[in-house]
Amino acid sequence: QVQVVESGGGLVQAGDSLRLSCAPSGRPFSDFAIGWFRQAPGKEREFVASINRAGTSTWYHDSAKGRFTISRDSAKNTVTLQMNRLKSEDTAVYYCAAALVIDYGLGYPEMYDYWGQGTQVSVSS
Repeated sequence: QVQVVESGGGLVQAGDSLRLSCAPSGRPFSDFAIGWFRQAPGKEREFVASINRAGTSTWYHDSAKGRFTISRDSAKNTVTLQMNRLKSEDTAVYYCAAALVIDYGLGYPEMYDYWGQGTQVSVSS
């Protein structure tokens, strides 16, 4: 069965960097388009970034553009979200999601088939 596992969360200071990893399993890595979402307390889950199966296209929420980079490594079967210049408003639980059918845009939760458990990112100001 398909599983999605995130790692790399933690507590950092504003301006620091953090790298999150997502490892989907249960099917060939190339079957998955991947997205990152986040959810802060009392707020709805929001899109952060996504990447298509081939790794040739990426999409970002405006709040992530210029600071976050999503990439995929087929040798390691992982997708990385590199987050730089973190702000206190980036504090949230970050979720990785895998899509088997849709391979473009991927900006909405309903486009995804599998979700990870989430990893906490806390940014102190």
